[in-house]
Amino acid sequence: MIRRSFLSYLSLSLLVIAVVFSNGCAAEASRSDASARLSSTESSGLNSTIEISANSPADTVKAFYERLRDRKIRDAIVLTNLKAAVEDIADDELKEFSADFDAIAALVPAEIEINGEIITGDRAVVTAKLPDEDQQLQIQEVHLRKEGSGWTILSVDEEAEELVKRQGKDYFRTLKIETAHEEAKRMLERFAKAQVVYSMQNRGLFGETRILIELGLLPEDALSTESTGYSYAMALSADKRKYVASAIPAEYGKTGKNSYIVESPEKGMPVVRGEDNGGKPLK
Repeated sequence: MIRRSFLSYLSLSLLVIAVVFSNGCAAEASRSDASARLSSTESSGLNSTIEISANSPADTVKAFYERLRDRKIRDAIVLTNLKAAVEDIADDELKEFSADFDAIAALVPAEIEINGEIITGDRAVVTAKLPDEDQQLQIQEVHLRKEGSGWTILSVDEEAEELVKRQGKDYFRTLKIETAHEEAKRMLERFAKAQVVYSMQNRGLFGETRILIELGLLPEDALSTESTGYSYAMALSADKRKYVASAIPAEYGKTGKNSYIVESPEKGMPVVRGEDNGGKPLK
């Protein structure tokens, strides 16, 4: 669930409008090196209905997807305005996200049709058939900005770009943790809603996590730290008329920082609360 949400963000801000990543790339990759290699004969598989000139906006988009598909993630990202996130990151740090990056790279179709290029001053728009958020091929616009003798793919807006520049190599880790926090809170909200439904059908009694999953009230992810990055627990009172559900990061500081808790209320609707508790459960 966490990984899918993180992938969803990356796919939208990276894949659809162009940018994604993985490990297995050269430790040093400068923007000038990237531009110099744009016209190289990297693996094909990208069709075009227009003539593509070397180092043009369309050529930049073509090179990005070739590198992305080949999992040359660092080389791909330096072609975008997310490059500050990979310029100083070490290979072993980048490998922390290898599962996410590999999954996104796998979404790149074997063939992508580039069918349009419009250049207006130092800005350009390239149109191509790319996966949308439902992984269906649709004609998408990729926006680029002229920088020096080359072009940079605009994967995020100006505000996000400034954030990337400030956070540098910490950008991906911070993004993943923030996403994990949102999803952990949302998962506990699902726990609370599931208990409301279950109690209405069982004379005010609450159910164990496994039962809620079997009834389709909770996803299987509720039992998996691998897919969510969080460990969830449900405790019932002896008479099953009260419950406490909690969430703690599977690896504090890596998959999350905040801990979360929700309890059956005396009245009204349950409210999820969370804070950084050093990876320990809240009480």
